[in-house]
Amino acid sequence: MSIEPQPTPKVTTLRKSVGLLGVVTFGAGTAIGVSIFSILQPTAEVAGSGLLAAMGIAALPMLVFAVAYAYLGSALPVSGASYEWPSRFIHPGVGFMIAWLRIIANVGALTILSQVMLGYLGMVVAIPLKPAMAVAITAIFALNYVGVSIAARMQSWLMGLLLIALAIFVAAGLPLLDPALVGTRLAAPPLAILAAVPLMISLFMGIESAVEIGEEVRDASRNIPLGIALAIGLTVVVYGLVAVTALGLVGPGVLGASKAPLLSAANAALGDLAVPLIVSAACLSISKSMNASALMFSRSLFAMARGGALPRWLDAIHPRFGTPHRAIVLAYFCAMMGLMLPPSLVFLLLAVNVPTMMKYMACSYSATVVARKHPEIHARARVRIAPRTVVVVGYAGVVCALIMALLGIEADPRPYALIGAWFVIGLVYWFAKQRYDAR
Repeated sequence: MSIEPQPTPKVTTLRKSVGLLGVVTFGAGTAIGVSIFSILQPTAEVAGSGLLAAMGIAALPMLVFAVAYAYLGSALPVSGASYEWPSRFIHPGVGFMIAWLRIIANVGALTILSQVMLGYLGMVVAIPLKPAMAVAITAIFALNYVGVSIAARMQSWLMGLLLIALAIFVAAGLPLLDPALVGTRLAAPPLAILAAVPLMISLFMGIESAVEIGEEVRDASRNIPLGIALAIGLTVVVYGLVAVTALGLVGPGVLGASKAPLLSAANAALGDLAVPLIVSAACLSISKSMNASALMFSRSLFAMARGGALPRWLDAIHPRFGTPHRAIVLAYFCAMMGLMLPPSLVFLLLAVNVPTMMKYMACSYSATVVARKHPEIHARARVRIAPRTVVVVGYAGVVCALIMALLGIEADPRPYALIGAWFVIGLVYWFAKQRYDAR
């Protein structure tokens, strides 16, 4: 008598393999990435010494967003949170459009990351930029395909090595700092400082990264809010020390004119050691940011497919690796299309920042809905905040996000045109899909 082989059971849940350290390193690792190596140039060019004031202003709304995310992340941890929360608490169409705009943001982020990393690496060895960017993007998505736990471990190791490299730069540079080069924080015109804020806010974006893999975090209701708080503290300390050191070593004029501002500053303090240190730090930092960005991108697509906004075949989970492998593959192909975007950092930063502000706006408002209308979910939150306080924080997040999104028009209006066109395409797709589903 023959025995028929039993079919392999379908895997329907994501594997919980990320702990508190992973939450911290995903958050701080995403934030402390390409921006610290690239943002000093355009912000120094726009605001001069006012870049420190712009940095301080940019940190304030991020604290508001972080509170809203920590609250929701502890009450309702779910993968693809920036799609799931607005879809559930505002409207499915809102959730779809936020995730749809995030496609541009994620593609832009991966383009910036790979471009700046290879730009730094090109200072050491001659490499063709576009092919090397393609190889870097491919390697990161391959890593995410085989498991989030591997990606989390790599994130932690890269974060540790980066902090060591930046600590060497700060320790060598602070004794040589010239206060006259730092200047007065408010010496720049107020409008110039405000124009730099949408660029500076990219320094802190990604602090909430772990909420996008909520279903893959162990004890998520505790580890997500605690990890976000620790990531914020770490990020503020690192950025503050690095920015003051760089500005005090060479001044805003040199930073604004340099293609590698941190390298220019390091040259003043470390001489011949500057190139290997800063290039190594840049590659470490940007690799981990690419890793986190790829992970968030794929989980957003996975959540959209699971919710029916994208074809359902995209919500498959790999039977061995426990990852949303088809969503990862789609995210990879989208990321490769980013190689055709303009190379301007201001253009790319705004293409990332504006959709991200829309995401923050929707999730902040979702927090107010939970506090006002869903006491059973509010009761599950490990972040103990009164409902009235949550509502105030949520509405403050909405206002901050809207202001941050609009301030960048003065810097470069082209990304707004691109985002607007993508928004219209998304609307057409959404309504066409609704009509098709109704039939």
